[in-house]
Amino acid sequence: MTLVLFAANRDKWREYEASLKNALTQEGVVAQILHLDDAPPPGSVDWIVYAPNSTLKDFTPYTALKGVLNLWAGVEGIEGNRTLTAPLTRMVDGDLTQGMVEWVTGHVLRHHLGMDAQIANPECRWDPVPPPLARDRPVAILGLGALGGACGRALSALGFPVTGWSRSEKAIPGIRSVTGEDGLAAALAAAEIVVVLVPHTRSTEGLIDAARLAQMRRGAVLLNPARGAVIDDDALLDALDRGHLAHATLDTFRTEPLPEGHRFWTHPRITVTPHIASVTRPASAACVIAANIARGERGEPLLHLVDRSEALG
Repeated sequence: MTLVLFAANRDKWREYEASLKNALTQEGVVAQILHLDDAPPPGSVDWIVYAPNSTLKDFTPYTALKGVLNLWAGVEGIEGNRTLTAPLTRMVDGDLTQGMVEWVTGHVLRHHLGMDAQIANPECRWDPVPPPLARDRPVAILGLGALGGACGRALSALGFPVTGWSRSEKAIPGIRSVTGEDGLAAALAAAEIVVVLVPHTRSTEGLIDAARLAQMRRGAVLLNPARGAVIDDDALLDALDRGHLAHATLDTFRTEPLPEGHRFWTHPRITVTPHIASVTRPASAACVIAANIARGERGEPLLHLVDRSEALG
């Protein structure tokens, strides 16, 4: 029998237990699933379902481990762990992707259409100036992984000219793909709305700093549903205070929950959303995890493997 260890907090266990058991049964995997607190012998564990805020940090005792399956799309909390030698997978899930597409599309349209001026109009001002059509509002997406690619396709389908920047060139219909420093500079300079969807790695820490904010168009809008650490907070505040950027809509932060009293809460050109752009939903995520475990038990390659070379150096 396959032993699966659920290494996340008890609240997550209550959310996932039934869904995981059902999904594994549907995949034909005969498994016992135990929570980390149940303390099964580490050497008997085959698979670990993991949340980055888990108390499990030392994987050395798990000598028979076949893989660790991350519950979230972000893996920065585990990918650099040198005690983990088994394969690591990230969460790539249709519902998680759809949530990100809806958040990004909604906030791009909000800024494109100038909705804030109509929603908050205390002077009852009649100002019938139409926005441009989507085809005249260039958008840049930084990061063309599963989430960035899906968001880019959705925006392109609405008519926005979309430029996507990533480490390697991607062939995605409707998206102009660029790479490298020159590609990033060109994407930032051309866009009126920039969406940050890169993962948090050593190379993306502080990616959006003062120099890159200066490369953006005056009056541009920045959306960050990726990770808070990819943006230099002080540089962003300075760009907004000076009026170089018109607005920033932020869903992720260096410290979460965002501390009371942080300038982001009250800045007139910042919108804070509480890390809700894309969340893992138990029913669909359990199916992804179970399908990967089934693949591993059949000796097939795991899906959504994380390349840890950059994190481990």
